[in-house]
Amino acid sequence: MGFPIDEASSAINASGPDTSITELMDFIYAGQMATTFENPLQEPPHMILNYDEDEDYYERAFSDEDGVPSHISKPMIGFGVPNVPRPILQRNLPTAAIGPPYFYFENIACALKGVWSTISRFLYEIEPEFVDSVHFSAAARKRGYVHNLPIQNRYPLMPIPPLTIQEAWPLTKTWWPTWDKRTKLNCLRTCVGCPKITKRIRDALERCDGVPDLHTQNYVLHECKKWNLVWVGKNRVALLEPDEMEMILGYPENHTRGGGTNRMDRYKALGNAFQVDTVAYHFSVLKSNFPNGITLLSLFSGIGGAEVALHRLGVPLKNVVSVEISPVNRKILHSWWEQTNQSGNLIELEDVQELGADKLEHLIHVLGGFDLIVGGSPCNNLTGSNRLSRDGLGGTHSILFYDYFRIVDTVKCIMVNKQ
Repeated sequence: MGFPIDEASSAINASGPDTSITELMDFIYAGQMATTFENPLQEPPHMILNYDEDEDYYERAFSDEDGVPSHISKPMIGFGVPNVPRPILQRNLPTAAIGPPYFYFENIACALKGVWSTISRFLYEIEPEFVDSVHFSAAARKRGYVHNLPIQNRYPLMPIPPLTIQEAWPLTKTWWPTWDKRTKLNCLRTCVGCPKITKRIRDALERCDGVPDLHTQNYVLHECKKWNLVWVGKNRVALLEPDEMEMILGYPENHTRGGGTNRMDRYKALGNAFQVDTVAYHFSVLKSNFPNGITLLSLFSGIGGAEVALHRLGVPLKNVVSVEISPVNRKILHSWWEQTNQSGNLIELEDVQELGADKLEHLIHVLGGFDLIVGGSPCNNLTGSNRLSRDGLGGTHSILFYDYFRIVDTVKCIMVNKQ
């Protein structure tokens, strides 16, 4: 792990012999950072900060050294991404998985062991598609998708978005030090650093005469990778603004300002959002199928990533039933719906757990059925960053996956019986 033996032994004694390597590393690092925050240059002499530039720092639990579980292929290109050669794939869906309707489920790729096999088992034994959004944007976002969409003849959204940090913010080239080799950001998360972090970095760099020493470089690079900091001046780094995160994730400028959303709520909403360009690439196969519009059941809608992706593809949103428990997210989606002058029907519901068979049958009767069911249930209990309630699909929040499955299966049964 790159840590002194005494620190590793202390961590094992404190945490127990069955503790995972990831948790032991976090324990050691937390102790080191207690000193680092007081004097950021006093790193332990044997501390090695070595992160791949496309690694999701907080999604390494139950993973190999590259931050990707051993059952996920690398690079994470799923059934194919633009401009990356891959043999032509054919997949045969299980009979039970074939639509209508189409369905599309998303969650973090680097989840607890066994999570994706359970998700696949419930969703008709479909093989998950694991994709890192570095192939669609300037930031990593390792996600798994289980869906019954066609996989041939996909195409990317146009125009192609910036694919590197330097393309996204050309002015940063002036100030970018040669020893910072980053070209991609790490995963955009729900929390961001505080201004004190950028001040500590500036103070550390200004204490150096010319090119900073290796310890200072390691400290600065660690903080830059952890918090996705970019260079904005001599010895100066800055946190991403919400509108910059919107750009990286494929949303229109000020998308999350809808309804008067405050700054911290914007960060939280964006950290949980779909990467639009990635999702739109998967949805592109639907455009020719629904020239007159699509009827969408959007579960855990968030800030409307699926809706934005379909809209940007030019697929008319004929009917959208949006189910989202967060009032902030509902305001954002509703504001976008009005600002883009959508001509279809938007039906807003709050809780997937209250969406029972009777309600679904009524909606299907009124709307004529659903063409696509999209959802990404909460990942709170799946991610490696959750040290308190990493309970997998049985956790308080992530257990809602089973409601996604229940709703998909119920809709399929009702629609089959009405044929």
